[in-house]
Amino acid sequence: MLYLTYTLNILLLFAMPIALGIFLVRKFYLEGRWWWIGAVVYILSQIFLIPLENYLVNPFLNNLSFSGKLPSIEVLLFGGLVLGLCAGIFEELLRYSMFRWWTKDARSFESGLLLGTGSGGAASIFLAFLVIYNFVNMAMIRNQDLSTLVPADQVQILQAQLSAFWSAPWYATFREALGQLFMLSIEICLAVMVLQAFVRKQWYWVPLAIGFHTLVEAARVITVNLSNEVLMYTVQGFFAIISLLIILALRHPKAADSFSADASGQPIS
Repeated sequence: MLYLTYTLNILLLFAMPIALGIFLVRKFYLEGRWWWIGAVVYILSQIFLIPLENYLVNPFLNNLSFSGKLPSIEVLLFGGLVLGLCAGIFEELLRYSMFRWWTKDARSFESGLLLGTGSGGAASIFLAFLVIYNFVNMAMIRNQDLSTLVPADQVQILQAQLSAFWSAPWYATFREALGQLFMLSIEICLAVMVLQAFVRKQWYWVPLAIGFHTLVEAARVITVNLSNEVLMYTVQGFFAIISLLIILALRHPKAADSFSADASGQPIS
């Protein structure tokens, strides 16, 4: 049973963003390349963001923790906000650059949905490959003598991980797909928010997107470090609902009219 559900989880990670992208392209006669552009922008943001976090931000936060300059809970909260702000600044400024210079013809509400789907899709597909790697490893070592694979002091840890993986309730095996469904909604919302800086010519939509992204990522970092998966997915689901409400609010007919009227790609005023 778990072989089936783990496989379905992986398939959903691939299928959700691809299926939504195909639907949007066919339903609204959009440029399919916008999905790919959104994906490339997400990948570029991670190329810059991951080294920054690994080699600068995380060592700084670890130093705070080990030095005792701040209590551990304050380090966690502060670290979540710092990492969230880094993600928000890098991803949303790149998204702004995308609309400003790369996709000047993407000024409709639907094009914002597609570009956000591409960004969320890249994250989902990247996670799918990580899940495949972990699943294959767990399947290969399931019936092996673990003492031949790792040092003696790590056998117990690996055995616990293996037991947890293969004794999980079937519904828990879909946690990555559920998380990425939430994140897909959030990525689409962020793309639509940044788009407002152009179609409404109101500069503050960019810092609003950065701020919302900061809150989402900070909450994820904090709940991950608390090792509480139920809380993590509950918080992600909350932000996904807020994202859907924002998307619906920005679908106002007057906004849609301005979308179709202004395709000049001029910078925000």
